[in-house]
Amino acid sequence: MECWLSKLIQFGFEYIKTFRLFAKYKNTIIGMEKRIELSKEINEMARITKAMGHPVRLYILQKLSQMNACCYSGDLVDELPVGRSTLSQHLKELKYAGLIKGEIEPPYIKYCLNQENWETAKGLFNQLFNENVEL
Repeated sequence: MECWLSKLIQFGFEYIKTFRLFAKYKNTIIGMEKRIELSKEINEMARITKAMGHPVRLYILQKLSQMNACCYSGDLVDELPVGRSTLSQHLKELKYAGLIKGEIEPPYIKYCLNQENWETAKGLFNQLFNENVEL
């Protein structure tokens, strides 16, 4: 009589073989063997939206855009319901994405919109919302 463990192992191997066969069949029918390459614009929009993916970051961008001027991080701490270290992380994400730039004026840091990248971002999203993005 066979051991229950060997039956379980045999069942597992059969299951894996069946799954691989199904996956191969499914990919052939649907055409999954061809992978598309995402455009530079799509990747750029993804990077920007990731940076904009928090309400605090959106507020910062909106404030800097409406002010059309620079702002000190200390001023933002007084306005926002987050601590200094959390605000610093949000500013770091926006700066890494190239949406803002910071200038150190000891002991303060002044943040401004990176106008060139901001205009690029607006143009990309205008294309997206007008459905003119080329896939």
